Order: sequence, then structure tokens, then C-alpha cells
Amino acid sequence: MCGICCMLVLSPQNAPVILGEEMLECLRRRGPNYSQQLSKVVPDLGYSCSFSGHVLHMRGSLNPQPMQDAQGNLLLWNGEVFGGIEMKPEDNDTQIILQHLSSCYSEEDILSVFSAIRGPWAFIYYQPSTHCLWFGRDYFGRRSLLWQFKNPYLTLVSVSASLPNCLNVPWYEVPARGLYKIDLQKQPNPSCLALTWYPWKHVSTECEMASHLQAQFSEELPNFVSVLLNESRIFLRAPIIPMNCSIPDPCTESNYSARNLTNVDMCLSDEHKKKIVHQFIDILNESVRRRVLFLPRNLNPSDCAVHKMNSDKAKVAILFSGGVDSMVLSALADRHVPADEPIDLLNVAFEQRERKMQKISKKKQRQNNTADASEMETSKNDSVTIKEKTAFNVPDRITGQAGLKELQIINPSRHWNFVEINITLEELKEMRQHRISHLVQPLDTVLDDSIGCAVWFAARGIGINTSNEDIQQYISTAKVVLTGIGADEQLAGYSRHRIRYKTSGFEGLVKELEMELDRISSRNLGRDDRVIGDHGKEARFPFLDEAVVSFLNSLPVWDKADLTLPHGIGEKLLLRMAAKELGLSASATLPKRAMQFGSRISKMENHKEKASDKCSRLLQNMGD
Repeated sequence: MCGICCMLVLSPQNAPVILGEEMLECLRRRGPNYSQQLSKVVPDLGYSCSFSGHVLHMRGSLNPQPMQDAQGNLLLWNGEVFGGIEMKPEDNDTQIILQHLSSCYSEEDILSVFSAIRGPWAFIYYQPSTHCLWFGRDYFGRRSLLWQFKNPYLTLVSVSASLPNCLNVPWYEVPARGLYKIDLQKQPNPSCLALTWYPWKHVSTECEMASHLQAQFSEELPNFVSVLLNESRIFLRAPIIPMNCSIPDPCTESNYSARNLTNVDMCLSDEHKKKIVHQFIDILNESVRRRVLFLPRNLNPSDCAVHKMNSDKAKVAILFSGGVDSMVLSALADRHVPADEPIDLLNVAFEQRERKMQKISKKKQRQNNTADASEMETSKNDSVTIKEKTAFNVPDRITGQAGLKELQIINPSRHWNFVEINITLEELKEMRQHRISHLVQPLDTVLDDSIGCAVWFAARGIGINTSNEDIQQYISTAKVVLTGIGADEQLAGYSRHRIRYKTSGFEGLVKELEMELDRISSRNLGRDDRVIGDHGKEARFPFLDEAVVSFLNSLPVWDKADLTLPHGIGEKLLLRMAAKELGLSASATLPKRAMQFGSRISKMENHKEKASDKCSRLLQNMGD
């Protein structure tokens, strides 16, 4: 994880821009281990570039960014290489990527490098010999990159902040639709900016590309900016296979609905399904392995003192609700995280005020009214503690505690840190205003506010460790945060999938799932990368590993979900069967509950809002 920024000035009269302290602070929070700024001024062509790199050290040697090679090529890199390009454990991925780019002599060579990478990335790459500036995000948009246009400025950055020269200019997410190049020798004039687009290969015909281009860029770009498909019509190779869109014929579909597989155990009795489950476990297991092992650890067991000091603190944390997604990730992480190293389970809850707990407490109140005076006096001293505990006893807290017990049964020797993160309304309002609203930007809906705030507080990892009898204040030190995003989108986990299936059958469900994966970069991933990265931590998404997505795309939809079955079984059926095979029982059949509802953040302020509404709280803070 790194904070990266480039400001391009297309005017010989303007000197290189010095980034404001607000922007630098936002970037340093993402990359606290090393910061560096460089500038390139090219008066002959009338442009200058200011680069700022802020490194969160994860593996290999600690190298500064921007990183330069002998030819003066300059790379800002925010990503992880989990496959596709050879990486040794001691390698630094920024250095390896720059080495590959340094040997590129054509557009095709550069596209070949980024087509090969498996893992999340966002980058900015400057070639002084060709005066070209390249940038882009990975296929799923797992790393944030924003752009802002104000003639004669273009700013590319991981996270938004106010810039002195561009006040009140909107930010937009760079679409995760391929790579972009600015040829600074071929700009039409200083008052125009032309970008060349290199899309992923899944857009096949020129007609489709033209339509896609107009839909993707027309609404966001100012009049002086144009995005043109590259003249050579060359593409990046998509890292995943296309989705299997087959649907059963009418006879098969009626048989499918009339089967007697009514629970997860009965589904596992089907040999075909069981084989697929084990294939899925193997592929997801490898995805988790890569994401929990690429971390700085003491690899010399002979140095016992250093090893003991390092193993006392968790390196890996999981956004943990006790639901099937987080339970499966926890069980698989347990296979690969060193046995003497704790794993942090981050469980967030938002305070429920008394008026929202009246129905729960009515019965207890009647009981108290009939109790004798001595009993009431005895319990008076404990009333505050009980009240506080009840205020945070939200659904995700209850399922999280149950999930912890399941994990302790699977591996009782593992030190599982169950971190209860309790957030009051006052703290929510304060941190939304000072930190979170600017991280969620440019997204601005009620849903973005709820999830962005919940994820920010969870990833911060400040709470109470209640795993043992000794309850202690706790701050998670884990740099890696695993999240289950991608499971619902691929395995029909949302209620809208069930509705679509009821109204449009398999054909409608397949189209809905295609759309889910296509829009995940703009709906979720950039936002979550920004809010988690604000703590100097790195979000990792095992369900969006390219091999996992390709495997799930290869399956017909009825092998992934069975929406004829009840809630808690039919949606994400493949994952529920995997959970059973991993030894998880109760969590395998928990119904889907969105984070904003399970943590009860959605109940704290305006109950009448819709998820898709513009969030007045975010918009107010964005204008500060």
C-alpha cells in the first residue's frame, strides 16, 4: 500500500506545483514508512510534473518512491504482485515492476507487463525519453486512483484533498477500464488535453468500443479533455475468463427447482457438487495463502528473541462479522499464518440509544418492577456496565462472538484476538467530519457513508480484546486487512439477486451477476482501499483473486447458488458448502446481513433514508 500523486501542468508559464500540507498528510497516512517528492520541468515542451510517493513497507527492501531507473524512467506504484511475474520472497515489487518497464520499447511491451500481473495495482509511470505519462488501475480497481482536471492542471492521486490551485473542482475515480497515456509531445495546444486509452480485451468490436468510450467518460470529463481509443487498436489481456452465461433448458430448469436438496449437508451428498466445493476450497486457499504470507516476518528461527517479539503481535486482521465470508477467510488464514502468531478479528458495532432498545428492555423493566428492593439495590451498581454492553449488542457482535467459538474449536491453540470496536454517535460524527468524508469522496450516497464509516472504524482496530477472561484495551498492529468483498457479487449473495431470479429466472440472474462484477470497482473497491489505507494498512481481497474469479466464472450459475432454497442456504451455496467442509457449522447457514445493518450504523441517524440517496452528511463535510 502506498500513497501516490502526480500533478501535471500543461503551461510553460506555470512553475511546478508544491502539494499542500493537507494532501501530503493524506498521502503520508497511507504510506508512513518513507516519503519523497520529485519534479520534472520540460520548458521546451511547456510542461512540468510533480511526483509524490509515500511508502507502506510490506516486503523486500524498503525503497523510496518515486523510483527511478538509469534512463530516468520514474514509477509510482501502489500494488502487490501475487502472480504472473516472478517474485522471490526477498524482492520488492516496485523494483521488479520498474525493471520490467525499463526493458519496454513499445506500447505493446508496456501492455504486456500489466497484462501479466496478478494482484491489485494502481500506478503512474513517466518516460522522459518519449515524454509519455502512463497510469491506470487493475482490472477490478482494487487500488484507488482519482483524477481531477482544471486547465492547465491534471492531478492523479490515491486519495482526494483540497489543492490550492483547484478549489471546488470535483474529483472522479479513474475508471478501471484499462491503461491511459498522455503523450506530452502531441498535445494539440496548451488549452486541451488528449488521453489515449488502452482497454481490456473483453471489449471486442470497434463499434462496442466507441459506445463504451462515450458511456464511460462523457459525463465526467470537462470540455477541454478528450479520451481517444489508441490508433493501433491494441489491448490489455483480461486476467480472467468470461463468465459462463449458460442457462438450463426449460425441462432441466423445472427439474432443478423440484429437487430434494433442502440443506447444505444434503447438497454435499451430491458427488458433482462436492467435487466443485473442494476445487473451490483449493483455489481460495491459495489466494488466502498469498495474501497472508507476503509480509515482513523474521524468517530466521535461530534468532529466538526477535522471533518471540515479532510473533506476539498480529500481522493479519480480518473484517469479522461471524458471517460465512469472514469465517471461511479466517479458517483458511489459520492454515498459513504461523502457529504462534495471533490473528485479529475486527468486529465493529455502533451504539444503539435507549429509544432504539425500548422493545428489547420492556420485559426486563416489568421484571425489575416486581423485584424486591434489595435485589434492585444490588444490581444498581452494575446497571451502567449492563447498559453499555446492551448498547453495542448488535447482530454482527452476536454472530461474531459465536463465530469466535467456532474458530476456537477448529484451532484451540491459535490466539484469536476478538476485537470489539464500539463506536458512539459522537465519535462517528467527529471522525466523519475530520477524516472519513474526504476518503469516501468522490462517492456520496447514504450507502457509501454507512459502509465507508463502518470499514474505517473497523480497520482502525482500536477496541477491547475480549478473547480471554482478561478484557483489555487493544490496538491492532496488523498491516494486512482481509475483507470478504467479492463473495456476494459472484455467488448471488444479495437480496436483489433473489428478486431478479424470481422475476427473470436464470437468464436475469446471470445478467445481474455480470453487472455486479463489472461495476465493483466503481461501487466498492476504490472507496474501501481509501478508508482502510488511511490507517497505514493494506486491504486484500481474496475472493477477487484472478484465479478465484476465473474459477467461479467457469461454473454455471446453478453450481454457485440455488435460490430456490431458503435464505441462509441458497445464496452463496457454494461458499456455505465450503464452510461445512472446513469444519464450520452454525456460520455456514447464517443469512446474509449487510455490514450497515449488522453493525447497526444504518440505525444511528436518519432512518428514512434510502441507500441510493445522496448523503447530506457527506456532502456537507465535503464542502468544508
